[in-house]
Amino acid sequence: MAALVQALTPSQQDRLIELTVQRERAPLLAFIRRRIADAAEAEDILQDTLYELVTAYRLMQPVEQVGAWLVRVARNRIVDRFRRKALRQPAEGAPAAHACDSAVAELLPASSGDPEYEARRAMLLAEIETALAELPDGQREVFIAHELEGMSFRELAARSGTNLNTLLSRKRYAVQFLRERLQAAWDDWMM
Repeated sequence: MAALVQALTPSQQDRLIELTVQRERAPLLAFIRRRIADAAEAEDILQDTLYELVTAYRLMQPVEQVGAWLVRVARNRIVDRFRRKALRQPAEGAPAAHACDSAVAELLPASSGDPEYEARRAMLLAEIETALAELPDGQREVFIAHELEGMSFRELAARSGTNLNTLLSRKRYAVQFLRERLQAAWDDWMM
């Protein structure tokens, strides 16, 4: 492949890069958006990743499997982003911004001190928090109260005045949504 790219004229190389970007942009952005909720940050990571592709071609280091290579570069950029974010986080003794955030963080294995682990842990926590925010209010409230605050369904029914079966149903839908929504993030965490 390298010999083929070197044999191309600069305008032909530009066209090859352009076609590759057009073909890979949408799936790559979808991959990034599943991990980064903020659209502007996702777009920044996409641009950085595509810049790496252009740089590789310009340096006559063409990529064999472009899609897989772009995903790997994007994943590295996402991990870098979470590393930087983790370094800016308040110290351990500082109060959490939201009680839900600290409760979710307690569900994952404790900090290991390894920067790669910390970045992946922060990325999974962000995915969980984003997924919780996407739930309808009733489902989110029941899930958080039952799973994170430890309230029983009877306590929830008494507090909210909502039928017990309705609460059970909301929790079931919340769990089903979260399981589907977080599968890719969990798979990344376990690799």
